[in-house]
Amino acid sequence: MSPPPLPRIPPAAALAPRRAGIGGGVLVLLSLLATPLLAQPAWPAKPVRLVVPWAAGSGTDLWSRAFSVRLHEALGQPVVIDNRGGAGTVIGTEIAARAPADGYTLYVGGSVSMAISPAIYPKVSYDPVRDFTPVSLVSRFYNAVAVHPSLPVRSVRELIELSRKRPGELMMASAGNGSTSHLTGELFMAMTGVKWVHVPYKGGGQSVAGVVGGESHFTISPVVSTAPMARAGKLRLLAVTSAQRLPSLPDLPTVAESGVPGFEYGGWNGILVPAGVPAEIVARLHAATVRAASTPEFREVLETEGSQLVASTPEQFAAFIRAEVEQHRKLIRAAGIRP
Repeated sequence: MSPPPLPRIPPAAALAPRRAGIGGGVLVLLSLLATPLLAQPAWPAKPVRLVVPWAAGSGTDLWSRAFSVRLHEALGQPVVIDNRGGAGTVIGTEIAARAPADGYTLYVGGSVSMAISPAIYPKVSYDPVRDFTPVSLVSRFYNAVAVHPSLPVRSVRELIELSRKRPGELMMASAGNGSTSHLTGELFMAMTGVKWVHVPYKGGGQSVAGVVGGESHFTISPVVSTAPMARAGKLRLLAVTSAQRLPSLPDLPTVAESGVPGFEYGGWNGILVPAGVPAEIVARLHAATVRAASTPEFREVLETEGSQLVASTPEQFAAFIRAEVEQHRKLIRAAGIRP
């Protein structure tokens, strides 16, 4: 049986109009698909907003402004600070979480906004893990145990002894309910068995001023606010809450080496973006963040305020946040801290 005849191939002239029509249609379709891609400039093509969930003049705000200058240099675009303080950082964090996931809204996340506030305020409208994409941890900061000069103690051991002789009498000033200074004090009491009266103020500056003015006996507040007062003779520093001594205060011992083995507590700051930002933008932003944080100028700012540079990958930062959330939930539950 012979094979079926091959189909007749029409002459080239007969195919020409049809080919032209198909080819023209494909070209038009490709041009339509390519137009928006070509129209989209490479990121970043405009200024970037950096949401800071603290008021202007706060420690985190000063940190953010120093960092934004270096990030501007790394990105080649202005970085505009957007202060959105209030409600224990909840307001600014909610704004950042709801921002478009286009890479033009960055967020300064920290221990209070990402770990402490969600544990204290159970009805916050953001999830620190689900609603953000971590970029990089940037720094950790530590507190100093600072007493009024009239308090007859010159070491952490002496403070513990006095606290045991006068249980529930010494007043510890903090930056507010649930602040890092408050939680540092709660951890200290839990590890030593002493009992203090917690006196919450409306901010770190006010709590330090309260001790300087004699309203409270002592505070465990950031080095950046306590060290200048100590140099002026208005406070006496006993120890720092870091695991190792700080380069800016090499003669000041740690709490751990002053009678409370294993003690370490500090806050942290890092850069995040809303969940859903494209991975390629996150990667570029991570490179720019590490470059900005590694500059000598920014390192000097960190050292001056008693902070340490701690860069990380996005994956390491994500794991760190999850651990912080769990740790603070346990600490806040054990201390019975409420809004």
